[in-house]
Parts: sequence; C-alpha cells; structure tokens
Amino acid sequence: MDLLEPGVPEIQWEEIAECPVKRLDGAAVQIRNLLYVFAGYATIDEIHSHVNVLDLMTNTWIDTFDMPKEMAHSHLGMVTDGRFVYVVTGQYGPQCRGPTNLNFVLDTETKSWDRLPPLPVPRYAPATQLWRGRLHVMGGSKEDRWEPALEHWSLAVKDGKAVETKWRAEIPIPRGGPHRACIVFGDRLFVIGGQEGDYKPKPGSPIFKCSRQREVVYSDVYMLENAAKSWKAMPPMPKPDSHIEFAWVIVNDSIVIVGGTTEKNPVTKKMVLVGDVLQFSLTKMRWKIIGRMPYRVKTTLAAFWDGWLYFTSGQRDKGVDDPAPKKIVGKTWRTKLRLVL
Repeated sequence: MDLLEPGVPEIQWEEIAECPVKRLDGAAVQIRNLLYVFAGYATIDEIHSHVNVLDLMTNTWIDTFDMPKEMAHSHLGMVTDGRFVYVVTGQYGPQCRGPTNLNFVLDTETKSWDRLPPLPVPRYAPATQLWRGRLHVMGGSKEDRWEPALEHWSLAVKDGKAVETKWRAEIPIPRGGPHRACIVFGDRLFVIGGQEGDYKPKPGSPIFKCSRQREVVYSDVYMLENAAKSWKAMPPMPKPDSHIEFAWVIVNDSIVIVGGTTEKNPVTKKMVLVGDVLQFSLTKMRWKIIGRMPYRVKTTLAAFWDGWLYFTSGQRDKGVDDPAPKKIVGKTWRTKLRLVL
C-alpha cells in the first residue's frame, strides 16, 4: 500500500524538537522516558560517533556524549535491559566499508563504556535481542555487506557484563540478511522483514565507494520459542519491508512498525520507501496497516511513551509523487496512538 492510497486511517502527526544532527542507519534504544540515539551517517562520506538523548516527557534533546573510538558507526546491532545498552558489531567508517566484530556495552547511569567478547566473525546489521539471560545475534550480512548470513550466536550476560568468554552457536535463522526488526514478547523471539543483499564497496576503491547491487526485500516473519528445535514461520507482513531494525515499538500486545523500504520500482529499479504504520497483533497473529506517516522514510528510530508514538531521523522520500530516497533528516514526530485489535 502506498502513502497516498485511500482506505488507510488518518493519523495526526505533531512535529517536535529536531534531533541535533541528521542521521541515517543509526541505532536507538528506549529506557523509560529517554530515547538514546546512536551513530549513523551524516552523509555517505561523514559518520557520527556520538549519542543524542531525547527526553520524551519534555520533548527536548537533553544530552550528547561520545562513543568509543573503536566502535562501529552504522548498521549496529543493539538492545537494552533497561540500564545497560549492548552494542554488537556494525560498519566502521563511511561509504561502504565492511563490518567489525567488536562489541561494547554502555552503562546509561554512569555513561561509561566496557567491552564484550568479539563475535566469531564480523557481521553487518545483524538482528539482536536479549532473551532468557542471553544476548542473541542473528543473520545480517557477511564481510562483503552483501552475502546473507544465517548464523545465530548467543552470549550469557548480566548487569552489563559477559558471564561467558565465548559465543555459543544457536539455531540458524531460516533466511539471512540485514535491516530487520528483532523483538522478544511473551518468551518468544521474533525476527521480522529484512532483505537479502546490500550495497558493496566498489572493487579497488580506496574509499570503499558504494556500488549498487541486487537486493531482495521480503516480508517473512519467524518466531523461536524456548526449547524449540527450529524457527516457525508466522504470518508475513502486508508487504516486503526492510530498514526497520529500530523502527518498532511494543504497545500492549502489538508490535507497531513505522516506515522502511519495500521492493524496488520495477522500471527505474530505484529504492521505494514506505510511509505506512503497521500493527501486528501478537494475540491474533494478524497484520494491518493503521495509518500513514508525514512522509515515506527508512531507518526511523522509534519510541513509545505515555500513549504517544514517536519517530526521528532517517532518509525521506523525494516528495508526494516520488517514493525514492533523497534527504537525510533529523526531524522528530509524534502522534497519539489508539490501537484497535
């Protein structure tokens, strides 16, 4: 469904304070009323290496602090336990450099950083979650940014520390690739959407200049239950959707996802951005489109507080009539969310 297609409920959006910087392919976690926004591209040649903090009670950006110099700058895996933020791999540097295997943890109360054991191999934009006392890392792309990875590892963690020295192999995911949402709800682990393939560095380029490659965006949803020996396929999304790793929130018994990218234009082959707000009921296991965004946009960073759905940053469309990506933005929006099951 496109941004202007009839039949989608009207949502009233309110613009609030813009993020101090514009960012694409950043990461975010919410801890109570604070949204921590990490890293990302400023432009294809310039990356961020700091954290901005949005107070959802006052709708103001209240803090900025640096990331470790060795930490990746985009396409991170990230999750929080409510105090500590676990940061997994990602791309180090601008353009289309490859991923690192270094992992970090942030104590949000002291703003201090520590190291975690490195992954067995580097991964680009892996799905990441905390589940049953373990940090889980799944899929993403391999070192070339393009080849989908199926591997799934976990590491026991507690209070911001690794309890083990090595990652443990887990059940591989059925379909690999980056830019997917990863969510835990009711002791079940969900992996949603994503794509196979991504831009590669141009061979021989000293700056790792990005080179367009074939990508396949998909709508697959998979679930892993405790003690299960395999992943279970769940109802797919209403349409293929990627670049949604931090574009989701949980509201009551539903997952809400804002924006992303879908299948390319069949004629121009240009990327098509998504302007829909999606709801997945975890009791009925059913998807529906519940509204539109102010514009189509990918890699949004979402939050939910006191009945309000927020999103900030990303790369927006060229305009109402053109869903291809153009400007990287730092705008922040919110809407009073009313879900109907």
